[in-house]
Amino acid sequence: MGARGLLLTAMALLAFAGNSLLTRAAVGSHLIDPLAFGGIRFASGALLIGLIASRRARPWGGSWAAAAALLVYVVPFSLGYSRVGAGVGALLLFGSVQATMIARGLLQGHRPTLREWVGLCLAIAGLVALVLPGARAPDGLGAVLMIAAGIAWGAYSLLGRGARDPVAATADNFVRLLPASLLLAGYGLSVQTPAVPGVLLALASGAIASGLGYILWYAAIPYLTPSRAAIVQLAVPPIAALGGVLFLGESLSARLVACGTAILGGVALAVAGRR
Repeated sequence: MGARGLLLTAMALLAFAGNSLLTRAAVGSHLIDPLAFGGIRFASGALLIGLIASRRARPWGGSWAAAAALLVYVVPFSLGYSRVGAGVGALLLFGSVQATMIARGLLQGHRPTLREWVGLCLAIAGLVALVLPGARAPDGLGAVLMIAAGIAWGAYSLLGRGARDPVAATADNFVRLLPASLLLAGYGLSVQTPAVPGVLLALASGAIASGLGYILWYAAIPYLTPSRAAIVQLAVPPIAALGGVLFLGESLSARLVACGTAILGGVALAVAGRR
């Protein structure tokens, strides 16, 4: 991969994990309404990445379908992190993203190998075990919201395949989402007056973790094969879980570690078995 590719990939993964930590820190502590957080996040992201993409000569190349997928993603993502921890949320999110993309392949007639079937069954078993009722189970509604966000993000990723200029297309999608983002922010701000730290966390999530994070990821993509790009994203939940322990005072339960290992290991096995 080389030092440059490794650095770009590591920075992008840290940004993705940072989104979970920033969102959980803001809405989990009730510093800002979740919808206001999501609206400010995407509005600030649209301004930054739109400014960067405006210097490009190519057409932006986004779509309303992709913008709609982003909207369906951001609402449950923001609401979900008011109910589940950073590590659990990231695990459910990225597990659902990969499951959505694998399921799309199955619907298109892809014939899984034995390794893929084993990986899929292992990941599904881990997900079911994680959300089953119990003393250490995550909040049920929060889990459903994070899974819904992951499915929407998977759909957005599928819609963006083949974009000639991913950064420009992402900017276009963010800009298309800007009116809805402002409506979300306005509604959330009318529900709850935010604390200044909550607004700053939303701005950091949008401009840095989302805007710059996506640019870093697309810069890293040329250094990665498709399978490796899918697998390295599985590092995000462990990073988010560690950050939750270090910065948010969250705890790691044996259930989360065991189920997380099954989910991420199963997805990695399934992706690695794909040709």
